[in-house]
Amino acid sequence: MSILASRLSRIKPSATNALTGKVAELKAGGADIISLGAGEPDFDTPDNIKQAAIDAIKRGETKYTPVPGTMALRQAICAKFKRENGLDYTPDQITVGTGGKQVIFNAFMATLDAGDEVIIPAPYWVSYPDMVALAEGTPVIIKAAESNGFKITPEQLEAAITPRTKWVMLNSPSNPTGAAYTADDIRALTDVLMRHENVWVLTDDMYEHIIYDDFAFATPAQIEPRLYDRTLTINGVSKAYSMTGWRIGYAGGPLELIRAMNIIQSQSTTHATSISQAASVEALNGPQDFIEPHKKLFQDRRDLVVSMLNQATGLTCRTPEGAFYVYPSCAGTLGKTTPDGKVIETDLDFVTYLLETEEVAVVQGAAFGLSPYFRISYATSNEALEQACQRIQRACAALR
Repeated sequence: MSILASRLSRIKPSATNALTGKVAELKAGGADIISLGAGEPDFDTPDNIKQAAIDAIKRGETKYTPVPGTMALRQAICAKFKRENGLDYTPDQITVGTGGKQVIFNAFMATLDAGDEVIIPAPYWVSYPDMVALAEGTPVIIKAAESNGFKITPEQLEAAITPRTKWVMLNSPSNPTGAAYTADDIRALTDVLMRHENVWVLTDDMYEHIIYDDFAFATPAQIEPRLYDRTLTINGVSKAYSMTGWRIGYAGGPLELIRAMNIIQSQSTTHATSISQAASVEALNGPQDFIEPHKKLFQDRRDLVVSMLNQATGLTCRTPEGAFYVYPSCAGTLGKTTPDGKVIETDLDFVTYLLETEEVAVVQGAAFGLSPYFRISYATSNEALEQACQRIQRACAALR
C-alpha cells in the first residue's frame, strides 16, 4: 500500500522547473547548453532594494510578521495599486504571499469545492491547471489562437461559462506568449462577465511593467469598476524588480476573500520572509527609473529573437506585446526527419532535437496547453540569444 495521497495523481511536476533541473545536470556534465527556459530577468536586484534588506537585518526585523504581510508593505501595495492602476484598496484588503504562485494557490484553496470550474486561456503558465486540480477544481481550457494574438474572444468566454464556473483567469502580458490584452480587449471580456454575476476574475499582472511599443497596460477591475467586488488582482516584485528569488507576490481583493486566503496561509507558510518584505517596500516606494532601461534592453532582445527565428526554416514567430518570452510555431518542422533518422512528430520531439543536437534548451508548447509551439525566454544576453538562434537555424536547416 502506497503512502502517497491520491491527489498527487491529479497533478504533474512543473515542466519549466524540470527543464531547469535537466539543464543544470547537463552543464555539470560539461555540456555547452544555452538555456532559454528560465522565466526570470538576468538583471541583478537594484542596489537600493538590496540595501533595504541589509538595513532591515541590522534593525533586527527578523521576527514573525502578520500573516498577510507587514503593515508597511501592505500600505506600499495599496499606494502602488492607486498610483498605477487607479484601484482603491485598504491594507486589510491586501495579502502578501511567498511569490505570486502561493497567492494563486491560496485563492483556489479558499474558494474551490470539488467540481467547481476555472476557465483558463491556453497557452497558460504551466502551474495554473495543476493548482486548480490540487484544490479539487476542474480546469476548463479555452484555446487562444495565434490568429487572434493568442488572446481569447468574448464569444469563447461566453461559450465556456457554465453554472459551475467559479473563476476566469487572465494573465496579461502572458507567460508563455507575451501577448497582452488592450483596454478594449478587456472591456469586451468584462462585458461578458457582467452578465454572469457568480463568476469571479483572477488576474495575474506579474508582467505589468514589461510592455513594449507604447502598449498601455490595463487590468480588469480598472476597466470595469463594477467587477471590483469579484476580482482578485495579483501582482508581485519578481519580474519588474528582478527579485525572483526574494519570493514576494501580493493581491488586492474583497475583504471576505482576502481573510479566507489568510486563513489558508496561516496554516502553511504563515507569512513571507520578513527581510524580503522589507526589500519589497523599497521596491514599490523607491526609485523606478531602472525599469525603462531594462525594458529597452528586453525590447531589443525581443526584436533580435523574433527576426532570427523568422529566418529559420519551418518556424514562424509572432512579435509579442510584453513579458520576455516568444512563442514560435514549429508546425513547419513536423513530419520532417532529423539527420539521425528520427521523425519530428510533436513540439516535444522538436525541442528534444534542439537540446540533443545543438544544446539549446527551450520548453515545448504542450507544457503550456497549445501545440505545436515552443517557448523561448529572452531574459539573457544578446550574445547568448544570437548564438542560440544561430544554432536553432542550423538545426532547422538540417531537417529533411
